[in-house]
Amino acid sequence: MSETTHKVGKPEIRVDAYDKVTGRTKYYEDRIPPGTLYARILHADIAHGIVKKIDASAAKKIPGVVKVLTCFDAEKLPCFPTAGHPWSMDPAHQDVADRHLLNRHVRFHGDDVAVVIAKDEVAAMQGVRALKVTYEELPFVLDPLQAMKEGAPVLHEAYPDNVLGHGERRSGDYASAVKEKGLIKVEGWYETPMVQHCHIENHGCFAYAENGRMVVVSSTQIPHIARRVVGQALNRPWGEIRVIKPYIGGGFGNKQDILYEPLCAWCSEAVGGLPVRVDCSREETFVSNRVRHAMRFHIISWLKKDGRLYARKVEVFSNQGAYASHGHGVTMKGMNSFAQHYPCEHLELDSYTVFTNTPAAGAMRGYGMPQASFADECNADDCAKALGMDPVEFRKLNLMPVGFTDAFSGNVNYFDSYGQCMKAAMKKIGYDKKRKAYAKQTGNLRRGIGMATFWYNTAVYPIALETSANRMQLNLDGTVTFQCGETEIGQGADTAFAQMVAEAVGLKSYRDVRVESCQDTDLTPTGTGAYASRETYVAGFAIMQTAGLLREKILGHAARLTRQTVSNLDIEDGNIVRQSDGHVLMSLSELSMTVQYDPVLSEHITAESTFTIRNNAYSFGCTFAEVEVDLALCKVKILNMVNAHDCGSVINPALAEAQVHGGMSMAIGYGLSEQLLFDEKTGKPLNNNLLDYKLSTFCDHPRLDALFIENPEPTSPFGTKSLGEPPTCSGAPALRNAILQATGLAMNEAPLNPHRMFAAFSEAGLL
Repeated sequence: MSETTHKVGKPEIRVDAYDKVTGRTKYYEDRIPPGTLYARILHADIAHGIVKKIDASAAKKIPGVVKVLTCFDAEKLPCFPTAGHPWSMDPAHQDVADRHLLNRHVRFHGDDVAVVIAKDEVAAMQGVRALKVTYEELPFVLDPLQAMKEGAPVLHEAYPDNVLGHGERRSGDYASAVKEKGLIKVEGWYETPMVQHCHIENHGCFAYAENGRMVVVSSTQIPHIARRVVGQALNRPWGEIRVIKPYIGGGFGNKQDILYEPLCAWCSEAVGGLPVRVDCSREETFVSNRVRHAMRFHIISWLKKDGRLYARKVEVFSNQGAYASHGHGVTMKGMNSFAQHYPCEHLELDSYTVFTNTPAAGAMRGYGMPQASFADECNADDCAKALGMDPVEFRKLNLMPVGFTDAFSGNVNYFDSYGQCMKAAMKKIGYDKKRKAYAKQTGNLRRGIGMATFWYNTAVYPIALETSANRMQLNLDGTVTFQCGETEIGQGADTAFAQMVAEAVGLKSYRDVRVESCQDTDLTPTGTGAYASRETYVAGFAIMQTAGLLREKILGHAARLTRQTVSNLDIEDGNIVRQSDGHVLMSLSELSMTVQYDPVLSEHITAESTFTIRNNAYSFGCTFAEVEVDLALCKVKILNMVNAHDCGSVINPALAEAQVHGGMSMAIGYGLSEQLLFDEKTGKPLNNNLLDYKLSTFCDHPRLDALFIENPEPTSPFGTKSLGEPPTCSGAPALRNAILQATGLAMNEAPLNPHRMFAAFSEAGLL
């Protein structure tokens, strides 16, 4: 193809922009049929206990109440897993099945105990309030280290020590290495909070029976996985379940879990297949959906006098909450980063994922890496300070070198991405000049500049199945309809797919690709969904393969119609052209019409294929942050923030920049203000609403700059690699490290809010 045909790499307008801004886009709630029944859930108001009795007599008398289902009814059905992972035929690699549709053994304040189905929302809510539950209360534990101690309350019989998983990794001889003379020891505890995704659209779904099958329409990131889990939960063949995913108002990983789809389907079954809806309030979303794992890290780093990292011991304690969900996989991802981000000769890594009586932790944007990055990058600055070395120079000396290969994933660091990203960000923010200017400050207002780096994998190979399928059909007007299992959840994936398809097929514009955004498991080719920053990368393999099949069919017909050889034909800008002289022979529209209405050889030209991906790829980058700290008010004002990425070839620069800005925003809240809090006496959530939960807002944001270093990924058909999650990883530690320079204080527990700063400033005598 000529250079003029390239459709990728351009900042095109989103394919769904017009319908979204005009209100035409239909989300799950817009599709609910009239007369749908309402299901409202009774959540436990204790942190741990056993349901002994539920008196539903008063609830059943309320006008409009149709059915009451309780945890005693749910015991008849099997336990099921909820994590949005691909299925494995190997039982040892399947997710933990520890959930009932409703739970008699209550494991956190907010657990699902009963559900009321009614003709309207008011009756359903009244019915829930009328239920009377008798509990046998049990002791509870909120802290993972306390939960691991002998005598702690046990949440699951299969895990008597409350440890869902323990992972370890060893290299070299740590015990002997640390005995060498002249080493510099840097030790610290680092802690990250439990937070919620706070997507605009709360989770919701509705279900109904049709022709003996159950149909679930859900705001989910993983429709094909949801079908499987609903089948498991209802103990029905998976083929009897149909899941439809409409447009989604954000997910960030919360909707990479199966939340209330099985319960909603069960409710519909209970009322004879009538349509039933389950809508989560914001308060329910905070507690009864999923949260990000709070993690505690203990790091001991041993340094040579020249600044090189020689040996390291890392322990990770992850708060899983009440149920397994994505479980130990999140912790292991964070733990394994320590072996790759700053490789060293002698290493001991141990990670523990621990059940507690708090909301279940699952996938959230970054999947363990924001937690690990905070600890790793805070410790890196602490090491630089102990050495009297500039933080950037310490990282240049110790970060993953070019040519590094991970033995497990096969990932290779092909480029000096770290050096390129740091150089670009330093120049943009004026690092060298400001670092010197802020070195020695007095007074109440003090400024600092800090930085942090990150790495990230792309997709889930070789840990789990990584597959993508799509279908393309040539329409009569020369456009192409495109279907795939990878889901648009607000991030702009459909637009990137359209650009890639237009490039691969040879269309005039990405507007000539009709992307079917709403997945339907009866109709849409299989794809595992939106997670692991995988979609552009994995879909690229299938798009290139399917486009090749479609082109082969098109050019075969074109050769017959134009009496040319296939080898001398190409598709450029929506036309069949002769390669020898570039002459346009016919348009795709003319070809499609001619072939489809050929009285002898009629064909509707389509192609479909599946590609199993057996590659992975590294993304790299860094964040630089400049802050002003008001000691008296214990407040931080962010003055500037720069995020630089090597995410390979950028398909759509405008969408890429938006992804980075969104990730930086989440990192600001993670670093400075967000944390779910619980009453230590009752286990009750204290701030499960958007008023008391301090989400960062536009007023908290400085100028945000996104920079891209484009080193095309050699394993990728379009040169792409992960971008969706990496922007969330390095922002919080960059802010911490900027505050470290401004105040001289190493504060290691996020968020660095005024409460924590007041305690630190007071202890240091700064107030």
